[in-house]
Parts: sequence; structure tokens; C-alpha cells
Amino acid sequence: MTRRTGSADLPLHNGHVPKWLADRMTKLGVVITQAIIHHYGRDEFLRRLAHPFWFQSFGAVMGMDWHSSGITTSVLGALKRGLAPLDRELGLHVCGGRGKYSRQTPRELVAVGDRVGFDGGKLATASRLVAKVDSAAVQDGFDLYLHGFIVTDDGRWIVVQQGMNGERRQARRYHWLSENLQSFVDAPHAAIEGHAQGEIINLTDRRAADSRGKQIELLGSLGPDGITRELASLGAGKAQPPAQASLPFLTMPAHHDVRAEDIHLRRLHGNLAAAAERGPADFPELLLTPGVGARTVQALALVAEVVHGAPYRFSDPARFSLAHGGKDRHPFPVPLKVYDETICVLKSAVSKARLGQDDELVALKNLDREARRLEQAATGPTAERYIAQEREQSAQYGGRSVFGWERPGRGERRAAPSDRPEDWVSGGEPMKGASCLKTLSEQCDEPAAFQPNLSKVEASNRLDTLKAKRKPVLQR
Repeated sequence: MTRRTGSADLPLHNGHVPKWLADRMTKLGVVITQAIIHHYGRDEFLRRLAHPFWFQSFGAVMGMDWHSSGITTSVLGALKRGLAPLDRELGLHVCGGRGKYSRQTPRELVAVGDRVGFDGGKLATASRLVAKVDSAAVQDGFDLYLHGFIVTDDGRWIVVQQGMNGERRQARRYHWLSENLQSFVDAPHAAIEGHAQGEIINLTDRRAADSRGKQIELLGSLGPDGITRELASLGAGKAQPPAQASLPFLTMPAHHDVRAEDIHLRRLHGNLAAAAERGPADFPELLLTPGVGARTVQALALVAEVVHGAPYRFSDPARFSLAHGGKDRHPFPVPLKVYDETICVLKSAVSKARLGQDDELVALKNLDREARRLEQAATGPTAERYIAQEREQSAQYGGRSVFGWERPGRGERRAAPSDRPEDWVSGGEPMKGASCLKTLSEQCDEPAAFQPNLSKVEASNRLDTLKAKRKPVLQR
């Protein structure tokens, strides 16, 4: 059975996710999912999704706005696009979505059940009940507009759904997990995320069992008209019900910029120290990548924490936005060169792990372990200084946002990138860090594309060609 695991309150934002980011979110979301399942199994991945703090950190590390309601839609969309071609391999199925797609959830569940062999009709009923609980049994002022249902081949599932309060410009996200749920109406939630919004009628609280029972009795004995008359005659001054027992409840601030108080600085220093210490030993080829190698190891340290970190590590989701920035330039523009290197390293690690070669995935796990070990004594820049440095170097990292490309010079933007391989001063030198090219050439069944004596320009052009050939497969 299932339970609600928690919730989150988020500023309600308009806007869209540009294709250049959506495609990368899909790729990164898939490889993080694969890594978690490889190490901990499908059930643990569901538990992660059911935790509001981890879910927010997951979206932040993928370059989405770190605090906004859009993380819910974009993360579920990325997983639905990316996991669909792998549903047979991973045994995971993502149904539903926003608006009209949320209403298609029951039909999608029945179709998956027919294909895989579980009772899709029963899960379709569960989907409807979960939506009813958060829209009717919990009357908190939020109207549901998004419903995502993720189910495994053996029928275990989670629901992530979201409602909005347009007057307050707030969204509330609800998390459910089909583990240890005894009843849909008796304390079913795993988490609720959001700000307090005044008085809330929560008929799913375990202490409301008598109230639920009496309401059914009243409906049977008095009928709707009789209840209305009785309510009109009741006086004021009744005692207030006790507060709801606490669940994980994430509240995101209204400000868009990432501030020092949003980041656990000691943990950030641990991430940076781990990248500096483990980089030369575990990622020597990556460190030789011109301009972005060391920075990518820092991003990988944050990704590794998303894969391996314990729940308490995600109390500051903003910290994970320091891996790949944000589409609205907060905390800084998305560093596409770093982002692409991160995806390449993770794809290589996951591909080799399928063949029993775990060394690269173990190296990522080492980053997380070292970060926790070093954070007690590690020192580093302030959060403000770190973000300022990222903005200063944004053009070098291929920085991009919804406002365009970054160009050299603080705060300036360029209409198009100026990092063509032909323009590199060192473009004729032998390439360094060839693992990405070798991995892509093998995945595209073109081993001849990799040659150890290529120049940097030749290697870069071949990488672009191979990535273009793989694109239709990745976007199915």
C-alpha cells in the first residue's frame, strides 16, 4: 500500500524550458537514474523521488530554476522522455504530466499494465484516489494541475502532483509512495512541500478518523439539506483541531537569486575539496580537457551527491544549482561545455558498468565519500565569491541562458558562440582526454572514428558528428 511522503511550496513561475536545456536535462536525468538503480535498485529510486528535498535538488543539478514550480514539470517531463526508450531495460514507466496529460494517466497505466502484466486498472483507480485526496480531502487552497505517476514492472509506484494558488502566486507539490500505505484517507502522505497558507482542513490526518466517520453518519441521517440547516444554526467559538503531524515539508524562498543563506557552505567546500583531491587520481583524462576539465569534476562532485547522498544532505537544494547553473542566469548561466562533459563522463561510466566494469562509477562514489570526509576541515570561497567567479568565466564555459549566449566581459551576452574548434590557438595540438570520443564511436558502431593521434580540432569535429548521429535515438 502507499502513503504520502511530504510536500513542497514553490514560487509560481511562468516561462518555458528551452530545447537546448530540455534535451540535456533528459540525458542527465537518465544517466543519474541508471546510476542510482545500478547501485541501490529501483525501489530506492522511487524513495528518492518521493522525498521533496531530494526531488528539488535533482532538478537544480539539471540546470532548472532552483526554487521555482517549474522544476516539477521539467523533471517529470525529462524522465518521461528519457526513460521511455529504456522501459524494458529499467522496468520503469512514467505516466501523466501537466494539464491534459494528467487526465491521460489512468489510460496510460492500463496500457502499461496490459503490456507488462500488472493490474493497470487497479493502479488507475489509485491514481484517481490520490488526486482526489489532495484536491478534496486536503482543502488547502491549491488546485491540482499536474499529476505524474511513476510505476515499476512489479507494481510499486510513486506519485508527484502539484497544485497552484494563483492569488498567492504559489505552487504546492505533494509526494506519494506505494510503500507502507495502509489507507488513502488515513495519513497517506509521504511528504508535502509548501508555505503555510492559513487554516487547512486536512481530513487525511490520522486524528481525523472520528471526524470522517461522523461526517458519513451525518450524510446518511440528515442528507445534504439537513446538514446545511444544521451548519447555519451552529455558533462560533468551537475549539480548533490539533495540528497535523509533521512530514518532510520544503519551503522555497521567493527570491530568484541564490544567496549565501540558501547554501550550506561547509558542504560546498567539501564538494570542492573532494573534486580537487580525487580529480587527479580518478579523472586524469578529464582534467586535461582544455578549459573545462577541473570545473567538470566540481560539477560531478555535486552530481555524485545526488546519486549517493543521504536524505539530510539535501536541506539546501540551491547548492546543487552550482553544478550547472540555471536557465534564467541564476545563480549563473548554464555552462554548456561543462554540462556536456558531465553527461559524457556519466554515460561512459554507466555503459561500462553494464559490462561489469564499475571503476568509473566507483570513482563518482569516491567523490561523494571524500566530500563528506573533507567538509569538516575544508575551506574555500564564500558563496557570493564562487557565484561571481562563475559569472566571470561563463563565456569560457559556453554559458547560455534564455537571454542568449554569454560573451567575454562580465554580464555581457553574445548572440552566438565563438568557441569553434578552428579558432582554438592550440587546435593543432594532439587531443587529450579521449574517453568521450572512444565511447561515442563504440556506441555509434563507428570504431574507426576514434584514432589516438587526432588533433584537438579533428577530435572535436568527430565528436560533433557522432553526437548528431546519436540524437534521434536519444530523443525518442
